[in-house]
Amino acid sequence: MPLYVEKKPERLITEEGVRTDGRLPHEIRPIRMTVGVLERADGSALVEWGGNRILAAVFGPREVHPKHLMLPDKALVRARYNMAPFSTPERRRPGPDRRSVELSKVIREALKPAIFVENYPGAVIDIFVEVLRSDAGTRVAGVTAASLALAHAGIAMRGLVAACAAGRVGEFVVCDPNHDEDMWGEADMPMAMMMESRKITLLQIDGPMTPEQFEEALNMAKRGIEFVYELQKEALKRPYVLVERRIRGV
Repeated sequence: MPLYVEKKPERLITEEGVRTDGRLPHEIRPIRMTVGVLERADGSALVEWGGNRILAAVFGPREVHPKHLMLPDKALVRARYNMAPFSTPERRRPGPDRRSVELSKVIREALKPAIFVENYPGAVIDIFVEVLRSDAGTRVAGVTAASLALAHAGIAMRGLVAACAAGRVGEFVVCDPNHDEDMWGEADMPMAMMMESRKITLLQIDGPMTPEQFEEALNMAKRGIEFVYELQKEALKRPYVLVERRIRGV
């Protein structure tokens, strides 16, 4: 028998649209992004999104092992998503499971269109996404963190990939579903975009929506992604701004 049992809130959203964490339907949880958090990685990023703590690391381009996996005309892109045993209230069994394998593929496919893989023939680019604390929306936070880590590593990219989710709670469409809404809401729709071209690289939906609700969720996710994208750019610029200030003595 599990030691930790979650209890469903009496109400996920009020008639006025106030959610269990006090947000309105269109509001996003607090987000903080930092790059360069791991010295031994070629690129790294930490994304704190609500209660999520997502660490991403990039290694490469580097030599492929084993050799038979090498692609002669482009880079091999590999991604691994992993949830730490202490990332959830109930301790997880260490090692990959079905969900982590699925999300590894989702993250890789969301990021690969942004990478100029043809610039690195015969090489491999490894992306590691480690969930240190889970609080709903880890796949969109993972894509966002991994995209930052790729840019920090200096990998040639067509543009940053930013992500955000929308969902349905009762008759309300909400942005960035929280843990309660993820567990007991009616629908969840994670989405990622390559912002420079506005190309959608990830769009999944779990749960029923009417065509009108889907359109509203799509627009809401896009607005959330635009906000996340601005935070990504600020995170990449911040180390250089600090260096500039030190040089100028400001």
